[in-house]
Parts: sequence; C-alpha cells; structure tokens
Amino acid sequence: MKLTLRNISGWLLACILIRLGYVRRALNRTLKGEQMLSVYFHNPTRKEFETSVRWLQKQGLNLLSLADLERMVLKQSPFPKGGAIITVDDGWQANEKNIVETAEAYKVPVGIFVSTQPVQDGAYWWSYLAAARKAGLSPPAVQVLKDLPNEERLLKIEEYKKTIHLPREAMTIEQVQRLSRSEYITIGGHTHSHPILTNCEDDQVYFELRHSKRTLESWTGKLISYFTYPNGNYSEREVQVLEGLDYSMAFTCEPKPIRVLDTQHRFLLPRLGFLEGASFAENICRMTGVWQAVMRRARVPFRRKRRIPTGIGTTSVATKNVAFQ
Repeated sequence: MKLTLRNISGWLLACILIRLGYVRRALNRTLKGEQMLSVYFHNPTRKEFETSVRWLQKQGLNLLSLADLERMVLKQSPFPKGGAIITVDDGWQANEKNIVETAEAYKVPVGIFVSTQPVQDGAYWWSYLAAARKAGLSPPAVQVLKDLPNEERLLKIEEYKKTIHLPREAMTIEQVQRLSRSEYITIGGHTHSHPILTNCEDDQVYFELRHSKRTLESWTGKLISYFTYPNGNYSEREVQVLEGLDYSMAFTCEPKPIRVLDTQHRFLLPRLGFLEGASFAENICRMTGVWQAVMRRARVPFRRKRRIPTGIGTTSVATKNVAFQ
C-alpha cells in the first residue's frame, strides 16, 4: 500500500466494512449462486495479483474462464455457485511476469484485453502527458483529453510524441503471441489506440474495433471474441458494431457483480475494479462489490465519480471516469 492519507483512510473504512460483515455477506451471495464476482486489473504488482488470487481461492471461489462465462451467457451451462472471473486491461509489459506467471502457477484462467497500437509503438497515450509534465511542460490533464473529440485528442498527443520518447511499457508482439499459447490466458480486444469510443466518429469506431480484432487474430492465430470498452465508455452504436464484427461478449466498468439478469446483455457485462496501490483490505471490499455499493450510497472523499448506466440508449454511457492505472 502506498502510504497516502487517502489510502490510510480507505484502509480504515475497509476494515470497518469487513468487521461489520459486508464482505462475508457478499461472499455468501456469491457462494449461493446469486451472483458472480468479475474482477479486473490493469498493471498490478506480482504481490498484489498473487495475493488477490490466493484470497479468492481461499474463500472457496471457482475461478472461471471467459469461455465458461460465454457458455453461461448462451444458456449452455447453468449459472455457477461461487463463480469468479479475472480480466486485465491494456496489455502492460509487466503483465507477463506479474499476472501470467502467477496464473500458470495457480492454474487460474485470466482474460487479457490488449490495445494493439501501444504494442506496436511501445507506450500508451496518457503516458506522454505524464512525461511532459515531468519535463516541465504544461500538458492538459488526462481527463481533459478524455472529454475531447477523438481527432482533437490525437492531435494534442502527437505534439508531445514529437519531442518525448518513452521506454516500452506495453507488451511486444512476441509477448502477445507467447501469452496466447498459455492454456490459462485468453487474449481479447481493447481497441487499437485506446480512444474514448463515444468521442469517435462512426468510421473511427468501426476501424478501432475491426482493426484491433484482425491484428490480434493475425498475431495469435486465434479468434478474438471478447472485448472491453476503454475507460468503460459505450453507447448503443458500439454494441451494434461489436455484434456486427462477430464479437461474442463485452465488458463494461459498471462496478457490480454479475447476476443472472446481467447475462441477458452479453455486451454489457459488469466488472469490479481492483485499485492498484491501495490497501488489500480496501481491495477485498472492491473485489466483492462492497466498496462500490457503499460508495453509491454515501458521498465520501474516497468515492470515484461515476455515472452508472441504467440501460443502453443512443447517448454515451461512462462507467469509469478516472485516470488510467
């Protein structure tokens, strides 16, 4: 845990929630088959990921693959008792050591959703803003660019790419290929350039979803059937394009467990985010959905701003309004 006031306060609140039985009740609902836990990571340390896997297994949970979940969505298998899914977004280079090696050691299936342009170029677009700030420049905040039309965002990022050179932080093509051969890893799509899809024009959305799918398929020699929305933003348009491109499931960042009713909407499956750098007590509450449920009911300093979707409409929906991990 990083020793900040926010994390210490979060740890204290999490300990109270655990002591009051919130986590145990959430686990009981999962073990009874009322819900599944769907936990996602970005770039955790090996200790964070391994501790999480060990804790989930210790609670008697059955860690399932994306193919297992797809069979449930298609009503080919029943909704499980004690089910849990682990997914990872972006495709960070450290994922191979911290996540894949752990998954193989504990025989745990994991879905890793990869953005293809960072794999080709080496870095993620928001990292250029952080590097520019360290260099004494005054780049806009990540959230500001996330709110811009995609063309404007691209132009601003290109300005910093001309003068800032970053070390590789994304996987290489060879790593993606190697990971795809693991019996415990499923590679999924996460767009090409990691844009905010709802800020893109129609042709940009189609390109991002189609090009990344075809690129990953050419690298791995496997069908890419699963997808996660960058930043959690989607609208009815993105769902329709995914369906037209023969994706079979997609995950949002709506912070709640998966219930039977949620499986009726295979392109809107919710997930519970792990907060890297926070205390493990807080992340226990996050992985079980306790933290997010409490934050929805109480406005406190630890709350991350979210607009929780009630359904799909023609307007965009943002389920994660935070800087990238």
